[in-house]
Order: sequence, then structure tokens, then C-alpha cells
Amino acid sequence: MKFTPSINLLNYLSYVDYLVFFAILALTFLAVIYGVVASRKSEKNGFLDYMLMGRALTLPMFIATLVATWYGGIFGVTEMSFKYGIYNFVTQGFFWYLTYIIFALYLVKKVKASEAVTLPELIGTNFGPRSQKIAAVFNFFNVVPIVYVISIGLLCKAAFGCSLAVGTVLGTGFVCLYSLIGGFRAVVFSDLVQFFVMCSSVLLVLIFSFFDFGGVGFLQERLEPRYFDITGGHSVSTLLVWGLIALSTLVDPNFYQRCFAAKDDKTAKFGIFAATGVWFVFDICTTLGGMYAAAVIPEAKANEAYLAYAIQILPAGLKGFFLAGILATVLSTIDSYNFIAANTLSYDFVPKKFKHNLLLQKISILFTGLIAVTMALCFEGSIKSVWKTLGSYSAGCLLFPVMVGYAFPGKISDRVFSCAVLVAAAGITYWRFSTHTGFWAEVDDLYIGVVTSALVLALGNFIEGNGHSKSLSR
Repeated sequence: MKFTPSINLLNYLSYVDYLVFFAILALTFLAVIYGVVASRKSEKNGFLDYMLMGRALTLPMFIATLVATWYGGIFGVTEMSFKYGIYNFVTQGFFWYLTYIIFALYLVKKVKASEAVTLPELIGTNFGPRSQKIAAVFNFFNVVPIVYVISIGLLCKAAFGCSLAVGTVLGTGFVCLYSLIGGFRAVVFSDLVQFFVMCSSVLLVLIFSFFDFGGVGFLQERLEPRYFDITGGHSVSTLLVWGLIALSTLVDPNFYQRCFAAKDDKTAKFGIFAATGVWFVFDICTTLGGMYAAAVIPEAKANEAYLAYAIQILPAGLKGFFLAGILATVLSTIDSYNFIAANTLSYDFVPKKFKHNLLLQKISILFTGLIAVTMALCFEGSIKSVWKTLGSYSAGCLLFPVMVGYAFPGKISDRVFSCAVLVAAAGITYWRFSTHTGFWAEVDDLYIGVVTSALVLALGNFIEGNGHSKSLSR
């Protein structure tokens, strides 16, 4: 069979594929409707039920919604594996597993005990109201689903021949609609279906690749040695930057929201461990799938290669299942990210008397979707650049101050925390837009953010400590 680098999906899908595809979509709709009905039966919880499912998230639902939420950028990871091989597994897998384990072992109990509704609220409790507002700004832009809106646009473009702009608007509008109606409960129940479909679809591609072409030996014959180098041809410094970006999980609102919603800390802890195991298998499938695509159709566009390869290697019926799996992967992330970003707008930015206003929350869902589409089109479809930009600001500005706050509760003031985050953001922005040569050209802006925030924290604490000592001596 001869593989072509670019395909029109409509020419490759049979009636059976359409039947399977729409059957899975229908099953997802039924799950959403069930979530909406269940939500309306829980009126006694009101706002808390809409935002956090009444803090009653069980272990199976915790695992499914966390896994489904975390992998909407499938075209991004397969693009990286198509270009760089196992470098993708290291940067988008291994580094993140370490962070997940740290979160489960050291943060879950503290997070769950806080009884907060959002991550910025937790930061405000630990540091002060000014810190909450600043953290809300950074967290909002960290979870606005720009990457995943790009992904749904690319999928619609490939499937229906529409423009990227039209695809992003249609996909995001659909997600906003059901999130608007059912709240977090609808998101979780849709994630249950999407979890099984997305995991099965990428596994099927790997199984068919292995039986059609062979295992690692085939890839070693067809691909350059750099595909099997953990650096992927990049510098060690660049590799380590992704390790720091992975640490941004420690200040990622998605993890915090699931922990806030879990029925107890054991559910959250074991749920993260189980989800990490699922992610490990998923990453193997997407990394090897992208490498098979590079070996078979190296002339394909990197961000479309995996889709073109998978559609051509799978038989009728499974093509539709795979397409539904890709759609599920993206939708399950857009709905969660968009919902959390809307939570930030309607809960952390408003006066206290408006914090439990469901109408404001629903308006925020629509507004966040609009922002996501606008920013996605500004990035012109470059998934990697979005990850790198927003990941650098999130990890570089918030990570160190928040972790120090956990380690030394009550030692960092609201003013010092706020200064550390803002100065770090200024440092990252300056470094990003200035020119560097020699050794400094290898220094990533994320490093600048982490070092700057650490220095400001140390200096601020020293100044405040001396000021306090002097006032006592008087």
C-alpha cells in the first residue's frame, strides 16, 4: 500500500466509518445529557455542584477526567515525535511523570485541606488578596485553551476542508454550549466516554503499525539516528527547559480543580498515580505513531502527518473510530480548560458578593471561548510556540514563589510574592525580545524567570525581615 503525505478525509471514510463516528458522538452527547440531568437533581449544592461537582468526584471519574483533560494537544505531541522522535517522549512524557508524582506525594493533602474553589483562591489564602489577583491573571492565560482550539481547527480543516478559522469557531462553540448547560458535572461525564475512545484509538494505530511494518528495527532502518537520541538534536539546555516547563503542573489549575472536586485526598492521590500509568502508555503510542509516520511518509507536513498516516493504515470502521478518538481527545481538553479559565474570570476577578453568581459563570464561559479563538488565530496554528510561550510564563513566574510558600507557610508576605511574580514576568519579557550571543544565546527565558523570582523573594524577605527587626528594637 502506498501512503500519500496529504489526504482529504472525506475520500477515505466509508459509510461504516461515518456510522461509528456519529455513534460515538451520540454516546458523548448522551453522557453530557446525563450529566446535565444529574446536575439538576443536585440543586441543594447549587454553585458548588456547578463548579466542583459538589466535591464528590470518585476515583474512576477522577482518573478519566484528569487523563482526558491533559492530552488535547495530540497534534502537538505527534508533530514533535514526527520531527524529533523519542525527544517527544522525554520532554512531553518523562519530565511530566516526575512532576505528577511530586504533586501526588507532597501537595495533594495540602490542596485538599484548603477547601478552596480555585487555585488563585488558594494562593490568596496562603499569601494575600493582591497575590490572588496576580495569580488569577497568570493562571487564566495558562489555561485559556489556545493550543486545543488550534487542534480542533486543524482537525476540522482536514476532515471537512474548511479554513482553520471556521474550524476553531465551530469546535469551540460546540464545547462552550454543553459546558454552559451542565457545568463541571457535564464535563466529567463527557470525559468518561472520551477517555476510553481516545486511549483505544492511539493504541489501535500502534498495533496496526507493528503488524504492517514491524517493530523498532523498521524505524531504525528508515529514520536518522537523532530520532533515537533523547535530545533530538537539540542542546541539553533546551531539553532541561522542558523539564522546568513540566514543573508548571505544580501550579496548573486543572490538577488543583480535580483535587478540589475529589471526595477525599486518597482519591486524588491514587487517582494521579493511576493516571500517570495511563499517560505512560498513551505517550508511547503517540511517540511511536509519529515516528512511524516519519518513516513511512517523511514528506508530510509535521502537524498533519500522524492523522494522514493513521487514516491510511486503519481499516474501514476503525478509521471512523480513530477520528472520533482524536475529536474526543481535543474536545475533552477544550471543555475542561475553558471551564476553569471561566471560573477564574467569574470567581477570582470579581467582588466577593458576585463570587457565587452562576449567570456570571456562564457568561464567562462564552467570553473565554472567544478569547481562545482570537489568540489561536494570532498564533497562526503554531502549537509548539503556544506551549513554549505560556509554559515559560507560568513556570517562570509562579512556580518558585508558590513552592516556597508551601515549604515555609506564612514566611512570604503578599507584597513580596506579588513583586517576585511581576518582576519575573518583566524579566522573561525583556529576555524574550532582546538579542543574545555566545553563551547567553543558550539561556532560555524560563531560566530568567525562575532565577529572577528567587532573587526577588530572597531580597524582599531580607528587607522585610530587617524592617521588622528594627521596629521591634525601637
